[in-house]
Amino acid sequence: MREHDDTAAELIRNYLEYQVNAGFTQVLIPRRSPVRTGSPRLQAVREELGECTRCPLHRGRTHIVFGEGAPDARVLFIGEGPGADEDREGKPFVGRAGRLLTKMIEAMGCDRSDVYIANVVKCRPPGNRDPEPHEREACVSFLEAQIKAVNPEVIVTLGRIAANVLLNTKEPLGKIRGTFQDWNGIPVMPTYHPSYLLRREPDRRAKREAWTDLKQVMALLGLPVPASGDQS
Repeated sequence: MREHDDTAAELIRNYLEYQVNAGFTQVLIPRRSPVRTGSPRLQAVREELGECTRCPLHRGRTHIVFGEGAPDARVLFIGEGPGADEDREGKPFVGRAGRLLTKMIEAMGCDRSDVYIANVVKCRPPGNRDPEPHEREACVSFLEAQIKAVNPEVIVTLGRIAANVLLNTKEPLGKIRGTFQDWNGIPVMPTYHPSYLLRREPDRRAKREAWTDLKQVMALLGLPVPASGDQS
């Protein structure tokens, strides 16, 4: 600790000497870049969720997976629910499917920290099964509150469950993916879940279709869209 203090003191001394030699009469302190924090509205949603016991999923969870990302994101991605990795870390999309989602976001010319990522349910369903209707119903108001807090320009739903819940439809994903839908005036692009893309990896058709969906999102946001090529 003493060595650390001595190093810090030396750095401060050198900086002050530089200021004096340069002729400054006031000490100039470099400004730190602003750090993004969660918005008060998102924090309020998280506080309202609390240590949720509104459905049986809480019995087997390690962590609530609320969501993360930029509180003013232009794009909001929605999956169906946490998996084992997400339950362990308390963050959305951190496993193999999450790494693919990160690549998809980067292929759009964005950084993962620029978007917001959430799930329909905030606790892991046992064995990664689909969340039951009553489980979705217990969580959907919090998802809707997250969307309103972030107020994105576009939403991308990942997989059938997310699309069905948000859009209140029973249409198969194959019938609605690739076409903009609407949620309270916000365009919604339903596309494949990264887990599905991984399962279909030998057949690249699904990845090409997902990339086509994301290019439509990019065009809507005014981002540069590649003329050709598929997201890998």
